Amino acid sequence: MARVTTLACGVAVILCGCSGAESQTTPDAQAQQTPSASTTVTNFSMSNFQKPPVDELKKKLTPMQFAVTQHAATEPPFRNPYYDSKKPGIYVDIVSGEPLFSSLDKFDSGCGWPSFSRPLADQAVIEHSDRTMGMERTEVRSKAADSHLGHVFEDGPGPTHLRYCINSASLRFVPVEEMEKAGYGAYLEPFVKAGLYKPAISAQTSGTK
Repeated sequence: MARVTTLACGVAVILCGCSGAESQTTPDAQAQQTPSASTTVTNFSMSNFQKPPVDELKKKLTPMQFAVTQHAATEPPFRNPYYDSKKPGIYVDIVSGEPLFSSLDKFDSGCGWPSFSRPLADQAVIEHSDRTMGMERTEVRSKAADSHLGHVFEDGPGPTHLRYCINSASLRFVPVEEMEKAGYGAYLEPFVKAGLYKPAISAQTSGTK
């Protein structure tokens, strides 16, 4: 099976430049992605986001980040920050900070780009038909900033059997221990359930009568 998976990845790299599938987390850790107020202190909001003008984006982003997010370029495989990262946390849009993917849904596709079995929320990404390069693929873009992220394929692990092949250049990683402070506390509960994060106990609940 491992040889078949490796061969499939190699073919996908050749054909589409973004290629799936071994989950790095248990099904229980992946199952629940719904935010809960019980572990939420802060909550990131896109309600006031306005995409910066091109000149400002060029100053904010590296040349690779700009080329990928704004012109649908593809970064080199195996030479990008997150393809083999196993740290717990979430991945947000490099342009807007919009929450996109969780490390709980990240798996090792062996293809050189970060791969996820699902987005953090269904409404976090938008999919478009992509017929460039003589192929028919499904492009994935962020909803708020319209950043090009990568492509999604139907050869991922269960239960979704999807593989979101995403450019590291489109993403910024927020470690689980920094999520609450950065405004992403609404997404902590799955990490708590997976035993990867322990919320602070308030003085009111920890005191004795």
